[in-house]
Amino acid sequence: MYNVMSPKAEEFISHEEILESLEYAQKNKNNRELIDQIIEKAKKRKGLSHREAMVLLDCELEDKNQEIYALAEQIKKDFYGNRIVMFAPLYLSNYCINGCEYCPYHAKNKHIARKKLTQEEIVKEVTALQDMGHKRLALEAGEDPVNNPIEYILECIHTIYGIKHKNGAIRRVNVNIAATTVENYQKLKEAGIGTYILFQETYNKESYEKLHPTGPKHDYAYHTEAMDRAMEGGIDDVGLGVLFGLNNYRYDFVGILMHAEHLEAYKGVGPHTISVPRVRRADDIDPDVFDNGISDETFQKIVACIRIAVPYTGMIVSTRESQVCREKVLHLGISQISGGSKTSVGGYADPEPEEENSAQFDVSDNRTLDEVVKWLMDMDYVPSFCTACYREGRTGDRFMSLLKSGQIVNCCHPNALMTLKEYLEDYASPATKEVGDKLIEKELDVITNPKVREKVEAYLANIHNGERDFRF
Repeated sequence: MYNVMSPKAEEFISHEEILESLEYAQKNKNNRELIDQIIEKAKKRKGLSHREAMVLLDCELEDKNQEIYALAEQIKKDFYGNRIVMFAPLYLSNYCINGCEYCPYHAKNKHIARKKLTQEEIVKEVTALQDMGHKRLALEAGEDPVNNPIEYILECIHTIYGIKHKNGAIRRVNVNIAATTVENYQKLKEAGIGTYILFQETYNKESYEKLHPTGPKHDYAYHTEAMDRAMEGGIDDVGLGVLFGLNNYRYDFVGILMHAEHLEAYKGVGPHTISVPRVRRADDIDPDVFDNGISDETFQKIVACIRIAVPYTGMIVSTRESQVCREKVLHLGISQISGGSKTSVGGYADPEPEEENSAQFDVSDNRTLDEVVKWLMDMDYVPSFCTACYREGRTGDRFMSLLKSGQIVNCCHPNALMTLKEYLEDYASPATKEVGDKLIEKELDVITNPKVREKVEAYLANIHNGERDFRF
């Protein structure tokens, strides 16, 4: 029985409801009248139900598909403007006791180099990340209660926040670790994390259990209900994601929207972010063994339809995707990307020897952060290193209310320009700095409030003169 308010995974992610939604969408994929009604509803910027969004994803009418893409682009601009938040992953450990068939960290893999960063190594890695210009990290670790207990994760967070190098500082630490207890989520909250991220991989229970044959991750319900426990533990911002290519993409598209609806209804706050990774080659993992791969065109439409269905959520695409693919989805809904990423345990301070490969997956976009920043600015995006909302307590329902009302732009755009200015002054190449300074000058015109603009201009001058960390 489908129940969006149920705390039980198999009720708020109902297999029967998903199948009925898929059938409904197939029957109506060329129903012009219904598709027009759904698009008109979407224009109100209040989102769509999972069933309505599925109709748009399946739509075969080319003129309506162009309307869908145009609407996704406009909604993205309305909620997030032309800002793109920058982050980098930091892999702490690849010790893992799970048997996930799509991940080279699985317990049976005996030839991958197993590594775990010491606190001294974390200082080196984070210093290197700060020297690149990063201000926001996503911590990654395998599930291993012996090698990666919660105490280790908490110690790492404490170490990271304490590292100050030149003008560098990590101002927000997001965490992507295995599903855990309410008590442990409370500890993560107390440690000052930003977003708790957990990918579902697939919402199809039968497929999920086959893909996770051994280890604690095999428990579908415990994993799927993790976000409820995280919020119960006081974490305001949570991030969802599925690994497209493992299971039928239509099924997982509906599943992730149902999860978003559940969090919004049951907890009062939907997902802070939704990630859309695709299966990639890694160590002993061949993505071709999974027969559910999706084309770039389908991937683009998934991004557009999620943006329309969940207009308030941040959307993330990582260096799993190539430069070409990332460029195609940026305007359709993506608001966060990684840059200069390493998916190995360490590797930022010193390159990892080839014979000691510890990477979780092959990176498709190998450009430096500086190259990614300039690329974004050349397309008139504003790379943002802002963490102000998190540090000012604008999280959870406070963030969402500002975002949904359109007021967040009065904070986000000025903060994005100021953090970009910090990057340009401290880390950018001469060519990137030249492009960036011109972009900032142009983007000041977006600030319509004269008092705010005057303050931003003063702050920018202060940053140029050596001061740091201004924010609205």
